[in-house]
This record gives sequence, C-alpha cells and structure tokens, in this order.
Amino acid sequence: MSEVSKNSSNEQDDTPNARERVEITADDLPLHCPMPGKRLWDSHPRVFLPIADSGEETCPYCGTVYVLKGPVAKSH
Repeated sequence: MSEVSKNSSNEQDDTPNARERVEITADDLPLHCPMPGKRLWDSHPRVFLPIADSGEETCPYCGTVYVLKGPVAKSH
C-alpha cells in the first residue's frame, strides 16, 4: 500500500472502516477491502474491487476510495 489519508480530524483515530483515500500499486492487486492490516473482527465482509480498468474504485461498504498509481501488467 502506498499512501493512506484519513478524512478524520484525528489522525490517531483507529475506527474500523473509517472513510479514507488509499493509493495502491499493481503489487496490491487483486484489490479487496478491507485490506491486510485492518482490524477484521469488527469489519465488513471482504469485497473485491475491479480497479485495474477504472483506476479508482470506492468500497460499497465503507466508502474507502482506492486510487491505482502506476502501470498494471496485463495479467491483472
């Protein structure tokens, strides 16, 4: 994962599934939300997001916006 920016006024807020903007690379594909490292015990079901074609996807559960940075190999 490249970069995470929370839309919260408190950067130390550890709210599960808080709305955020996440920049990812081809190494993070296939993209799913929640991503590794998130607290899963109180999270939403895993959903795969087809970001390779659009370059940007929003999770329908939590509203996290994922932005793809850099090229994607055709195998993804």
